[in-house]
Amino acid sequence: MKVGLLSPSMPPFDSPEAARLIATLAERYGAHSLWVPEHVVLPASYDTPYPYSADGRMPVPAEWPYPDPLAWLGYVAGLTSTVRLVTGMLILPQRNPVVLAKETATLDFLSGGRLSLGVGLGWFREEFEAVGVDFDDRVARFEEYVGVLRALWNDEDFDGRHHRLKGVRCRPRPVRPGGIPLIMGGHSVAAARRAGRLADGFFPAVADPAPLFAECRRAAEAAGRDPDAIELVAEAAPPTAERAAELRAMGVSIVLVYPPQVPVDELTDAFADFADRVLASLAAL
Repeated sequence: MKVGLLSPSMPPFDSPEAARLIATLAERYGAHSLWVPEHVVLPASYDTPYPYSADGRMPVPAEWPYPDPLAWLGYVAGLTSTVRLVTGMLILPQRNPVVLAKETATLDFLSGGRLSLGVGLGWFREEFEAVGVDFDDRVARFEEYVGVLRALWNDEDFDGRHHRLKGVRCRPRPVRPGGIPLIMGGHSVAAARRAGRLADGFFPAVADPAPLFAECRRAAEAAGRDPDAIELVAEAAPPTAERAAELRAMGVSIVLVYPPQVPVDELTDAFADFADRVLASLAAL
């Protein structure tokens, strides 16, 4: 089992010193990947219900630090050599996909092919309004932008509603033939089916991912794709070997856990203990 770390860019690790330390500790103790979330802005007042809590409110204030995931991963890429670098999740419809193709290919090239691009549809209407992107058009944009990224990474033409590419080239290219792996997130049946049609990996942000994994696999088969080629990802909550074994039985090959939530000056010792108790036991499955 491969074990990744969730939100290593979030407090209490939101300083440059903490970023350097947690990235190097993760690599030293054999963590598979670092998964960095995204919000461009957090509105102080909002009506959109947060989909991951019972009361519909985010568990953090608008002032909560959310470093840009590509910038953060680029920073730690130069400090590491083996740990995989993952956006978890980048809000794809809010990005210019042509610029994103360049940014991600550059990061992948400079890191030796270590980038995976986790992408999500986005749920926060007020954030879309601040960015200047139509919230109600985000599904169509998402699917088109996936096509733009793959076309640019593979020197292909593309004809879409927002972007038309003919005979253009984007260099450097990603290290892996075919481009950077796309891991799609979500918590709905529609997200699972979209991942089945389009993704290289699927990470459903739900307590019981089994039904969505099944939807993903069915959609892959209906699209003429091999469902076993889609890598399944899930949070191990609680972060125990027993839970990881349950997820493995569902076909999960990457489990995600939160690093120890301690002050930076305690992190080195706490991470060594965490590696013995959690990383080693989960990776042994």
